[in-house]
Amino acid sequence: QVQLLESGGSMVQAGDSLRLSCAASGRAFNYYHMAWFRQAPGKEREFLAAINWSGGSTRYAGSVKGRFTISRDSAKNTVYLQMNSLEPEDTAVYYCAASSATTVIPISPREYPYWGQGAQVTVSS
Repeated sequence: QVQLLESGGSMVQAGDSLRLSCAASGRAFNYYHMAWFRQAPGKEREFLAAINWSGGSTRYAGSVKGRFTISRDSAKNTVYLQMNSLEPEDTAVYYCAASSATTVIPISPREYPYWGQGAQVTVSS
């Protein structure tokens, strides 16, 4: 089992950049694919980006591709989400998640059994 803790959430202005971090503890970090999701009020949880266990493969949602970058540092047991050119529509609670899937990197939240508590990101216009 793995425990996840997000940090870096903040209130920023449109056009700003922000980096979220997710520190993992417990079972070996490199055992898991890692992903970022977000959920805005009244909306379903939305997949943003995922990275495989080795860091050698990534997947992105079309809505953030080119603006957001996922990365992981195995030495620090941490996964990051670099967010650039933020827009008010990016306002949401951001979650990191872990999956022990062994083949294709999953993008459905149902395939991620481990979740952090969330970090609020608010983008003002």
